Amino acid sequence: MTPPAEGSATLAAVAAPWVDRTPRAVRLWRGALNRIVLAVCVLAAAAVVLPLVLILGYLIANGVGGLNLAFFTHMPKPVGESGGGMANAIVGTLMVVGLAALLALPVGIAAGVYLAEFGRGRFATLVRYTTDVLSGVPSIVVGVVAYGLVVVPMGRVSGLAGSVALAILMLPPIIRATEEMVRLVPQSYRQAALALGAPRWRTTQQIVLPAARAGIVTASMLAVARAAGETAPLLFTALGNRFWSLRMDQPIATLPVFIFDYARAPYTDWNRQAWTGALVLVLLVTLISLLLRLTVRRVRDR
Repeated sequence: MTPPAEGSATLAAVAAPWVDRTPRAVRLWRGALNRIVLAVCVLAAAAVVLPLVLILGYLIANGVGGLNLAFFTHMPKPVGESGGGMANAIVGTLMVVGLAALLALPVGIAAGVYLAEFGRGRFATLVRYTTDVLSGVPSIVVGVVAYGLVVVPMGRVSGLAGSVALAILMLPPIIRATEEMVRLVPQSYRQAALALGAPRWRTTQQIVLPAARAGIVTASMLAVARAAGETAPLLFTALGNRFWSLRMDQPIATLPVFIFDYARAPYTDWNRQAWTGALVLVLLVTLISLLLRLTVRRVRDR
């Protein structure tokens, strides 16, 4: 047998350190462990998605039967008359939640940016602590607070009071999520802008916020979705209205209150409309979230 050529021996010597000398049993164990961990992660993800699928499936099964054009265009019918819709409640929900978002989003995002970029010292610690405490306050307590702050001075319940209550509920998740999203922006972005002579406020406005925009929008939509389904604060503030009303200084109809009233009523037709109203509420929140995500994506791609 002829000895290997000098070039082949050199190549083998160079490649020798890169040859996997791990025992076969160890390689098999690592592969099996990798598959087991991957399967556990897939099961955990499925466990997170499964409740949402079950809720949506149950809502669709019970509420799709009453979903028609009349539900969106007609007013509620009196007791004993079948049919009717929740047109006033749908519009009222959009108005109350929309005003609450206008009140909470600027304040919450600004507070989150302050805590992430400039928040140092006792005042920032107090703001974080207050936000954490507020996030754990029951929604019914927030409704009582809004009742004392708005309803009592005005002398009546109103859509404005409902918006104030929902805005208070939106603030904690918006503030904390905005702070975390802004902190995730790499420091190199800030350093590059500052090195080019940009002041700190302009760096935050034109560099940091656009980089964190997707996360801030997602957090804002989660806060809006949570507030849109709250019923207890609205019972103390907006109360409800079975007639058509677009005045925010008067009692106004909302979907959560209608769902609450219809679900506990001893009438089959009202119970059916309660399921349909719950389905419409979920679809409204989903549609708003989708539209905002598409808008943010278009702006980011430009």
